[in-house]
Amino acid sequence: MIKLESFMASDFQQLINWIDTPEFLLQWGGPAFEFPLNVAQLEKYIENANSDNSDKLVYKVVDIETEDVIGHISLGKIDRKNKSARVGKVLVGNKNVRGKGIGEQMIKEILTIAFDELYLHRISLGVYDFNTPAISCYEKLGFAKEGLLRDAAKIGEEYWSSWEMSILESEWLEKIKG
Repeated sequence: MIKLESFMASDFQQLINWIDTPEFLLQWGGPAFEFPLNVAQLEKYIENANSDNSDKLVYKVVDIETEDVIGHISLGKIDRKNKSARVGKVLVGNKNVRGKGIGEQMIKEILTIAFDELYLHRISLGVYDFNTPAISCYEKLGFAKEGLLRDAAKIGEEYWSSWEMSILESEWLEKIKG
């Protein structure tokens, strides 16, 4: 079991240690970050996050049993007028707990915040098309593919395509009740 806690400056170094290649940084943070990840970039990232009216909530993922920080996730682009937001920066950073359902728990927790605490209607995310474990996780929890953004990101001489996915409040309610 996990819990989400506010991501703070004291958590920066661990995240920096997890993001160890330019490819991994692009998968985690998209074009908003440059390799190598550093404190200045993370300070900017959380600058206006985690307040009551913030448009971004940034979390570390904590293992309830061990109290170890094992991952990272955010809910960004929170639009209270249109009742929407975007899941991002999803990372199970501790390699020892990958493949054990932590990602699914993280998404459930962030959707609970989005739908049950913020009363949002639509949550979206983007995932690179080769990340089949993440796509399977999102689909299992009720996300639907909306479209493929072909060659959406360039890394070196290669282009990566990205699936846009979303879940609506009614779909989430159906999933958790079903």
